[in-house]
Amino acid sequence: MVAPQHGMTVSETRKLDMLSQTFLLVPNFHWIIVEDADKKTDLVANLLSKSGLTYTHLNAATPKDWKLKLDQPQWKKPRGVIQRNAALEWIRQNAPHDAQGVVYFADDDNVYSLELFEEMRSTKKASVWPVGLAGGLLVERPILNADGKVSEWFTLWRPERPFAIDMAGFCISLQLIRDNPKAVFSWEVPRGYQESHILSAVVTKEELEPKADGCTKVLVWHTRTENPKMTQEEMLKKEGKKPSNYNIEV
Repeated sequence: MVAPQHGMTVSETRKLDMLSQTFLLVPNFHWIIVEDADKKTDLVANLLSKSGLTYTHLNAATPKDWKLKLDQPQWKKPRGVIQRNAALEWIRQNAPHDAQGVVYFADDDNVYSLELFEEMRSTKKASVWPVGLAGGLLVERPILNADGKVSEWFTLWRPERPFAIDMAGFCISLQLIRDNPKAVFSWEVPRGYQESHILSAVVTKEELEPKADGCTKVLVWHTRTENPKMTQEEMLKKEGKKPSNYNIEV
């Protein structure tokens, strides 16, 4: 499970903490956290050490020119490219050669059903499923043909994409990740093509394995939250007073 983190704010740290409570219920789980930072922070290190999970803590800083500013919309610049690639490199260098499993790119802005993790365990190459509250729709999903194969995508946003799917809507087998070292994310692809870029490197649309009862169930939802407005906290700073989190780790 790969989870890139982008300059941990207070709200993101809390979301990460809540996410860990879900992952605790998933057996045979390895969490790879990649901080968007020049060095690992004590805040994340402490959170992980107390989580009770098997994890790997990495860091990889996004170049300043590519960092998303707080007042910019989420789609303005590609996010998590360097962090996800750092995780993929770690997996290829450290996963036991005979290990079985899947790689899933998690996000702390999502809510996951435990059923999703059981579904993806049977993946042979790459599996797909619907995602709730994605692409400006209630549900963005693969459409299957009479043979139960993915034929197209139910999406209104850039439907021409080879794999018109959300990052939360697929996983790739560990074996395919190991066998295809050039399968990575890229800064150069158009907006919305990160998923297509990596999936195209390892699988064809015909080889995709539909999950979630023939892609009829939603087992993951986007629940994106906005960064909180800290106007009173800023006032404390201007007045030279101690912050509200003085001597408190948040």
